[in-house]
Formats: sequence, C-alpha cells, structure tokens
Amino acid sequence: MAVAASKGLFNSEFHGNKMMERKSSGRRRVFVQTETGSVLGIELDRSDNAHTVKRKLQIALNVPIEERSLIFGDVVLKNDLSTVRNDSPLLLTKNFMHRSSSTPCLSPTGKDVQQRDQSGPIEILVCSDHFSRIRKLVRKIVEAMKFGIDPIPVCGGLGGAYYFRDCQGENCAIVKPTDEEPYAPNNPKGFIGKALGQPGLKRSVRVGETGFREVAAYLLDYDHFANVPSTALVKVTHSIFNVNGEVNGTKQQERKEFSKIASLQQFIPHDFDASDYGTSSFPVAAVHKIGILDIRILNTDRHAGNLLVRKIDGGGGLDQVELVPIDHGLCLPENLEDPYFEWIHWPQASIPFSEDELEYISHLDPFRDSELLRMELPMIREACLRVLVVCTIFLKEAAISGLCLAEIGEMMSREFRGQQEEPSELEFICIEARRLLEERNMLSDNVRAVENEFQFEIDCEEESDITCNLEKKLAPQACWPLGGNIQNPLSKVEENVEEWTEEDGNIIPPRSDKYAFTAQEKAPTVPRLSMSMKNVSIGDKSWKHENVMQKNGYLSGTSSGNRSVNEQLAGSTRFVKLADMSEEEWVQYLENFQHLVYLAFSNRKSGSVGQRQRQRLGTSCQF
Repeated sequence: MAVAASKGLFNSEFHGNKMMERKSSGRRRVFVQTETGSVLGIELDRSDNAHTVKRKLQIALNVPIEERSLIFGDVVLKNDLSTVRNDSPLLLTKNFMHRSSSTPCLSPTGKDVQQRDQSGPIEILVCSDHFSRIRKLVRKIVEAMKFGIDPIPVCGGLGGAYYFRDCQGENCAIVKPTDEEPYAPNNPKGFIGKALGQPGLKRSVRVGETGFREVAAYLLDYDHFANVPSTALVKVTHSIFNVNGEVNGTKQQERKEFSKIASLQQFIPHDFDASDYGTSSFPVAAVHKIGILDIRILNTDRHAGNLLVRKIDGGGGLDQVELVPIDHGLCLPENLEDPYFEWIHWPQASIPFSEDELEYISHLDPFRDSELLRMELPMIREACLRVLVVCTIFLKEAAISGLCLAEIGEMMSREFRGQQEEPSELEFICIEARRLLEERNMLSDNVRAVENEFQFEIDCEEESDITCNLEKKLAPQACWPLGGNIQNPLSKVEENVEEWTEEDGNIIPPRSDKYAFTAQEKAPTVPRLSMSMKNVSIGDKSWKHENVMQKNGYLSGTSSGNRSVNEQLAGSTRFVKLADMSEEEWVQYLENFQHLVYLAFSNRKSGSVGQRQRQRLGTSCQF
C-alpha cells in the first residue's frame, strides 16, 4: 500500500536537484518583503540574526519593526538564520494584524534602491538547474529593458500582472507581483484590504503566496507532461509596478522604481482559450494530462479560461491543437478544499487512461515530490505538502482500480443538498482516517493508564489475574462503531466558514524539516484492520453545515472572471485539517488513509458501492 520512491522515470532530474545543498554559513543574499509589499535585497553574514536583518530593513525602507516577526515559510526566525537558503524570500509581518486598509506603503525611492540593493533588475530566487529556461528568458528581458522597452500592464483579471517584452517588442513573459494579488496591499484594481500572509480568495491560500504555487505546479510537471509553461519566483525592479497610498497621498509625476517579489512565467503565444470554443474536440491525451496534474495539486480553479489553446502548424481544425494550462496560484491549499475541475464534464474525462498515462501515474511519488518542493521552494508550508501527499495517493489508488478522470474528480468534489455543503468522498475517507487515529491514540492512553495503575502491584504469580483486569478495563474501548457518536474533538467536523480571522491568518506554526518520507523511511505498519473493514464503502455524507454559499453553477471561491469578487471570496467549509498533526501522528494517519482508500476502491471494483448510493463508511473497527 505504501507509495514507493521511483527509481526509474525522473530520477536524474531529482538527483540533480539534490545537489543544491543549503548554505548554512557564510555570506548569503535574501530578499525581505514587508507586509505592504516593499522588497529589499540584503546580504547576510555569519553575525546576522533576525534583529539585525529587521534593523537593516528599517534603515533602508523606513518601516517600523517593533512587534514584527521575520517569517521564512512556516518558521518564525529569531537568532539562528542557518535554515535560510541563499536567494530566499522572507516576510516581515506584524505579530498581531490590526491594520487599516489605508495603511500607506512605505517603499524605497529609486535612489535608495541603487544605494542599498545592488541586485539586478530581475533576480531568480532560490535558483537551480530547474530554471535554465527562465534564466535565458530573463537575459532577453533585461536586454530589452536596457533599450527602453517597458512592460505592459495586463487589463484582465483581478490582480496586477504585466507583459514583459523582448527586444523585438514581443511579449515573452508574464509577471505577477505577490503584493498585487487580489486583496493584497498594492492591488491595482481596487481589491485591497488585507496584508500579506492573511487568507485570500481561498481561506486556505494566503495573500502573497499564489506565486509560490505557480512555481510548484511547474516543478511538479515532470517531463513537461501537462505542458505547464516555465515559471520561477523572481525579484523584479521596475517603475511600471503599482503602489497604493504613497507617502504624500498622491501619485508622483515622475515614476519611481519599486522592487517586487513576483512569479515570472514564460508567455505562450496562443490562438484562444478553452472558453472561446467547444471543448469536445480537444485531444483526449491533453485533457487527461492536465487533469492528472490538477488532481495531484488539488487545483481549486481549473476553468476553461485558464487553458490556452494553440493551433499546431496553423491548422484550422481543433483536432490539431495544443492545450497549455496556466494560473495555478490557487492549487496546493493548506487544507483540503473543494476543487474546481471544469474538465469533469468534458467527454474526454470519461475515457479510460492510456497505458502511458497509467505508467506516468505509477511512477509518481508524493514523498519525493514534497522533498523537491522543500529544496526548490523552502518557503512553502508543510500543510500544502500534506495535501499533495494525500491527493497523489488517492490518484494512484484510483488509477490502479481502473477509475477514469471524471470519476476521480467527482470523488474529490463536494455536493450540495439544499443549502448545505457536504464532504467529498475523499474528505469523508480523510475524516474516518483521522477518527481511527484518534481512537488508536485513546486506546494507547488507556493502556498506559492501566499499566501505570498496576505497575506497583504486578506480581509474577498473579500475572493471569492482572491480564484479566486489563481486559475488563479496556473492554468498553476495544471496539467502537465507525459511524458512532464518539466524543472526540479531533473527529468532529468543527470548522465553519467564519473560522478564519485576521489574527488566525498570522499564526505561524513552528516548522519541522523532518517530514520527508522515502521508501526506506516509511511508517511502520499499523495493526491490521478487522475483517469487518473489508465491507468498507463510501458513506452517505450527512454532515450538516449552515451559512455555506451555494455554487450557482460554479464552485464558491474560485477565481473565474465570470463572477464578482464577492462571490469569489466566499470560502468553503473546512472539513479536513492536516496541519495540526505531529510527525508521528501524520505517519499513522497516512497508514490509516491508505488502508481505507484501498478498501474503498476494492469495493468499487467488486460492485459493493451501488449506483451513487453511498453508505456510511464501515461499521466497526477492532485492533
């Protein structure tokens, strides 16, 4: 059942990446971003700590540093900066977010940038061999900038984006600054009101972190399987960028240069997007490959508008086209969200996977994927990586069981009954896996409590009596019904749509770098589930949640341009939380999850799951 590390496909790429070792000492360069978007490149030496870095930022950008923390992904930095990689982005944020949306953005002047930040106009962050194409692209853009060829703002969308051009004036890259995302401080289209690090369009995707996800989708698209354009995280300095609320309250006539952290993606010339024409003629393989990627990364915003269509060799028919997926900023949420897979309804999604596609899926290893992202995007949160692991395991088991793309997508999508949103089949399995974990923990606690109670009374001649006493004390907890009403705070569906607050958005759990799993470091096998678990089937999801916005044809919270910004902001209920488990609990949880997924798909193959009538998952569990 365990997902083994691949030793075939992709190995050379991964081992090449492993050569990028972390610099734990010596001089390093970091790019510190304030919660209002200002960015400064700083050279670190051995004597630097979080306080000295904040002090340098205060001097250069004239920003307050009192009651502010320096954040690197999940880590709150203090004295030790050894975990910070060279060319990494850091975030300076308030410890408690009680800010007005009118707080001015104090950015450096052009003179300050030249004097205090000696980095080039475009710098690739956490650079490695994976970004060789981007390096060539950056050189073309920088050369064009020297000749006075400026970027062009993109009119569409909710966030700030810019076309960067080459010397011929042709678009060659699209740049999206993190501080110009929807609701970010410097959004140029009026959608402001939050600081970087707070929940954004999706409550499980924080403002300022969609750029990381754009890069993650590119890195996970091994062998350019789904055709994701080359993407990197960069620091860009230019006068074209938007800054809201300058110090004097008005826009300067003479534009100043501002530095931004942004995602930079290769621009792909195309003829139209998938929303402009009927999708039934698109190549089956192209739809399958994009769907496989979307499932792995739990894409919550795959609509036709972010699938570019390019005709091959200038042909007129849609049977000779190439699909290019873009806009992956809302993938890899911190918790299991309700995805939006528009391709579920396309005929191609109901066609079984080909042998090549099944082989590709079989070589996927979510633990290796997680390690890759830790190496290349060290600021990414562990909660996002756990979502990646769960979704990839689910995809692999589904493919082995013969499910098609549409069936897998449906099992991952939620349903509405009346005005109430209910967990997806994937989420329901995750809820049961969590409850099994908690029951096991409770059983272990009871065993330890009984052992402690009798440890001073044990006598070798009375060993049999002691055993009987233990059995009597543990009998009530030995077997609980899976569908029962156990008073267990971790097993309840307890979060609702209003649970994220401004303060919650700034809580940064301590980072642990010990979550990496390989084939040799797999979890010990949990005790075998009882024979009654062989009858496991996907349950009738009767969870009730109020105040959940109906989808109205689209899933709530997605970012399609066809809906208002208020509709897009409506977050969905959080049924499954993965971030609050310890490393040991996470290992045990995955074992439970893999067992339940295997049993659920086994029942599908044997026909025990009948015609979309879902029965509750399991009836009993015995250890």
